[in-house]
Amino acid sequence: MRSIPHIFRGLFILFIFVGSHNLFAQSNKQKQLETRRQELRREIQKINALRTENKTKEKSQLSLIEDFNYKISVLNNLIKVTNQQANLLTREINNNQKQISNLRDELKLLKEDYAAMIVKSYKSRNQQSRIMFLLSSNDFKQAYKRLQYMKQYTNHQKEQGETIKDKTTRLQQINKNLLVQKEEKQKLIAENKKTQNTLQKERAQHRSVMASIQKDLSKYTSQIKSKQREAARIDREIERIVRAEIAKSNKKTNTSSSNSSFALTAEEKVLASNFVSNKGKLPWPVEKGFVRARYGKQPSLIDRSLTVQRNGVLITTEKKAKARVIFNGTVIKVTAIRNSNPMVMIKHGNYITVYKNLSKVYVKEGDKLKTKDVIGEVSTNLEGDTILSFSIFKDATTQNPASWIYKM
Repeated sequence: MRSIPHIFRGLFILFIFVGSHNLFAQSNKQKQLETRRQELRREIQKINALRTENKTKEKSQLSLIEDFNYKISVLNNLIKVTNQQANLLTREINNNQKQISNLRDELKLLKEDYAAMIVKSYKSRNQQSRIMFLLSSNDFKQAYKRLQYMKQYTNHQKEQGETIKDKTTRLQQINKNLLVQKEEKQKLIAENKKTQNTLQKERAQHRSVMASIQKDLSKYTSQIKSKQREAARIDREIERIVRAEIAKSNKKTNTSSSNSSFALTAEEKVLASNFVSNKGKLPWPVEKGFVRARYGKQPSLIDRSLTVQRNGVLITTEKKAKARVIFNGTVIKVTAIRNSNPMVMIKHGNYITVYKNLSKVYVKEGDKLKTKDVIGEVSTNLEGDTILSFSIFKDATTQNPASWIYKM
C-alpha cells in the first residue's frame, strides 16, 4: 500500500493551519474594510442630502469650496478603501486557487491509494485466506499482531474513504467561495468606476469655483482674514468665560483661587473619570451631520499661505437640527457673545463641552442633563447652511473633538 509519508502529512497539516490563520486574518480585514466602505457611502449620502436641502440658497464661493473639498476627500477615501477591498479579494482568490490545486493533487494521491487498497482487499476477501494468514503465525504473539494489523488496515481503509469524501466536499465549497469572491470583486470594480466618475465631476466643479476665486484672490483672502479674526475673538472670549467659571467653581469650594483647573469634589472626580473612560465612544452632538472644518491649525483652502486656527469643529447638519449633550453634566453657562448666536456650556467634572450657533435654547444654567438630552436648535445662516460649532475643554485647555466623539 502506498501512503503519504508522515513528515509530508505533518507539513500539510502545518500548511492548512497557517493557511487557515491567514484566511481568518484576511476575513477580519475584509469585514473592517466593508464596514468602513459603508460608513463612507453613508457619509456621501448625507452630503448629497444636505446639498439638495440647501441648493435653493445662493452660497458664497468660500462655502462652496468647503463643500467640494470635504466631498472630494470622502470620495478619495472611498476609492482607497474599495481598492484595498478589491486587492484583498484578489489575494483571497489566489489563495483559494492554490488550495484548489493542492486539494486536487492530494485527492489524486488519496484516490490512487484507496484504489490500491480496494484491489488488495478484493484479492484477500476470502475468509479462508484470512484464517490461514492467522494460523500460519509462528506463535500467539505473532497471530495477535496480525489480527491487529487486519483491523487497522480495515479502519484505515474506512478513514481513507472518509478523508476523500471530506476533501471533495471542501474542494466543492472552495470552488463556490471562489465564484462568490470573483462576483464581489467585479461589483467593487464597477462601483469604483462610478465613484471615480463622481470624483472627476466634483473636481471639475471645484476647479471652476477656484478659477473664479483666483480672479479676485485678494478679496477672498481679505474675507478669510476677517473671519479668522472674528473666530479668534470669539475663541478668546470663550476661553475667558471658561477660566471665569473655573475660578467661580473653586471659590465656592474654598479650595483654590486658580482659574486654570477645577478643584473637583469626589462626585465630580467620578463623573470626569467616566467621561474619560468613554473617550472615542461619545455620541455626536447632532443626530446627523459631517465635519466640514476640523480642529487645530490647517492651511486655508483658498490661499495656502494662510493658516486657519480652530479650537473646535464645525459640523454641517440638517435644518432645524437639535443639538444634544454628549455626556451627563450640568449647564454652567447660557450666553451669546457679541456678533454670534447663543451658546451653551456644560460641565462634566473638569471637562466642559461648548455648543455654539444655536437659534433656540431649551436649557438654563444649573440644569442637570443626561447623555443625548436636547439643549437647543442649531441656527441656519443666510446661505442655507446649518452649522454647529462644537468644542471640548479639559479645564482651560482645548481638546480635539475627533479624539472623543465616535468615528468623528
